[in-house]
Amino acid sequence: MDSVIIHGTRLEVRHIPGPTGRSPLVFLHEGLGSVSMWTQRGRDWTMELCNATGRAGWVYSRRGYGCSDPVPDVRGAPHAGEFWHTGRHEPDYMHREALDVLPALLEALGIDAPVLVGHSDGATIALLHASRHPVTACVVMAPHVFVEDVSIRSIEQARSAYMQPGEQGLRSRLARHHRDVDNAFWQWNDIWLDPTFLSFDIRHECQNIQAPVLAIQGASDEYGTLQQVRDIQPKNAAARTLVLEACGHSPHRDQPDAVLAAIGEFLSELP
Repeated sequence: MDSVIIHGTRLEVRHIPGPTGRSPLVFLHEGLGSVSMWTQRGRDWTMELCNATGRAGWVYSRRGYGCSDPVPDVRGAPHAGEFWHTGRHEPDYMHREALDVLPALLEALGIDAPVLVGHSDGATIALLHASRHPVTACVVMAPHVFVEDVSIRSIEQARSAYMQPGEQGLRSRLARHHRDVDNAFWQWNDIWLDPTFLSFDIRHECQNIQAPVLAIQGASDEYGTLQQVRDIQPKNAAARTLVLEACGHSPHRDQPDAVLAAIGEFLSELP
């Protein structure tokens, strides 16, 4: 299976086979990510994690990313449809992904209570989903639980880099991973730089998570401070924090072996 249809929209999916007796890993990519972006620098990190933990895995690209169908009129006026949102994202776009799209995807794939593994925006979506739905565990790398000035500055820099021409520019590099690279970039960049998004804050919702959480962040994360992981405090579940030195916003790329080991140990302790 390389795609699944959710309310008329095709989402790219990839299945990593594994044992059926354990909850599978479901990978949620970053704000500019996709199925293929998990595999870089000659390593298929998702495959390695599935093998290391003895679990099957599912990787998917959100709408507008990778080979999934694009967001219609991605920079136009926002319009809330019956299920899918069209036009520019609004401040609740990650809530929509976590509470509407992800449950529908899991149902279509026949998955109950997965282990969510999210990065950046995908980590935020994982936390939001776990605050309302049963999951076996939640692994989040460089999550955003509130908006910081450092995040906005880095996203402004990303916009400047995207506008630079040439094969080594950000747009050209991202185009290798997205069928419609402008759809992928602008849906993320426009909302993060919209003043209405500055009040985004899910720390209260994180308190409702009922499953164990492992929060991983690089000490040199250019998109957020360590307060992001420190503020994940479920009331009725354990939350473990891992800070990695010599590591930026992508722990699974900057410190892949350390992250594999940490997640393996974390999941081995589950009942």
